[in-house]
Amino acid sequence: MIEVEVKAHTYLDYTRNLLEEQGARFVESEHHFDSYYNAPHRDFAHTDEALRIRSRDGKAFLTYKGKKKDSISKTREEFETPVDPESMRNILLSLGFREYGVVEKERDVYKLDDFVIALDSVEKLGEFIEVELGAESESESEIEQKSKRIFEFLNKLGIGREESIRKSYLELMMEKKG
Repeated sequence: MIEVEVKAHTYLDYTRNLLEEQGARFVESEHHFDSYYNAPHRDFAHTDEALRIRSRDGKAFLTYKGKKKDSISKTREEFETPVDPESMRNILLSLGFREYGVVEKERDVYKLDDFVIALDSVEKLGEFIEVELGAESESESEIEQKSKRIFEFLNKLGIGREESIRKSYLELMMEKKG
């Protein structure tokens, strides 16, 4: 699946109120503990890929995120499958992967039409909004159209295109560490 996503800093309480005014429906609260891994045969920081094990509310998922598809959003191909986190960690370490970093966050998920909206409180980083639409293909026109819709929606929340952040939480965390 192609995930067209835009992220920005926000103030959660303010944004939550605006979302509710727009008619967004609260779906669920989640606690995420994400362990990221780097491959022995290439550096994901240089190739713009990500491999993580996400533990969420007693379940775990292995997620691979491919390279970003455009220069304005965080659009990328994503594959995810349920795993046993400890077994998957041991498999990855046995194959020469190394744990690269950890990101922990609290997330409130909302839906509005076909938008999936996440309000994140990320440990050691702050508060963010992520707005996502799924795309059926990798066509530039579809990705551009979905990105445009997301930016129009964010604009209604007082968040401009120039405020968007293309870096992942892990990249922001590593940048903060220096």
